[in-house]
Amino acid sequence: MGRAYEVRKASIQKTGAQKAKLYSTFAKEIYLVAKNNPEIDTNINLKRIVEKAKKSQVPSDIINRAIEKAKGSTGEDYSTVTYEGFGPGASTLIIRTLTDNVNRTVGMVRAAFNKVNKSLGVTNSVSYNYDYLGVISFKYDNDEEVFEKLLDEGIEIIDLESNDGYITITMNPTDIHKVKDVLEKIVPNIDYEVDEVGMYPKEKITLNEEDKELFLRLYNLLEEIEDVTDIYHNVEL
Repeated sequence: MGRAYEVRKASIQKTGAQKAKLYSTFAKEIYLVAKNNPEIDTNINLKRIVEKAKKSQVPSDIINRAIEKAKGSTGEDYSTVTYEGFGPGASTLIIRTLTDNVNRTVGMVRAAFNKVNKSLGVTNSVSYNYDYLGVISFKYDNDEEVFEKLLDEGIEIIDLESNDGYITITMNPTDIHKVKDVLEKIVPNIDYEVDEVGMYPKEKITLNEEDKELFLRLYNLLEEIEDVTDIYHNVEL
């Protein structure tokens, strides 16, 4: 199996997150994307995030309220802030947050590391061991057709793999909308099993039982922080 399949398996999901946090995160992201242009028909980024929210079963009223809020002249000023840290053993983590109060957020993230006697790192202390990629996976059985159509559009992909009836494409994150535009012409009503842009470790590690238990405690502490939207790591679980 090729690298794309491994990337798909390594996809970071918000497992264990409560629905309230999931709804809140999508509401913030939709609000941010809609601030400059709240019209879904002309804002491709807004269209895509709304599609993902609906697939995650975010209620329509939450989506609509976020868009309406973005049409106003005032509102929260959210920003995306990423932290890097060192966990037990040789584990590393990258934590993405969406916050309106950076001091509050960094304090909570640092406290989570302190509780397991681990620490945050400086920028690029961890991320150099990760690749920033766009990954999508969907059910389809003609990978040659997909590859040729993407090639015809001048889109360069990092990897394309067909496995168990699914095609997984790894690409430069800036090309993900272009790739989707092509795919949606080939596969009507396409359903993306994986649809994300994130940080993927170049190599994964295996922890001993003691370190693994500590790592999971740290992960769960971070997951409980409302401002945390994604946690990427290099641990084989």
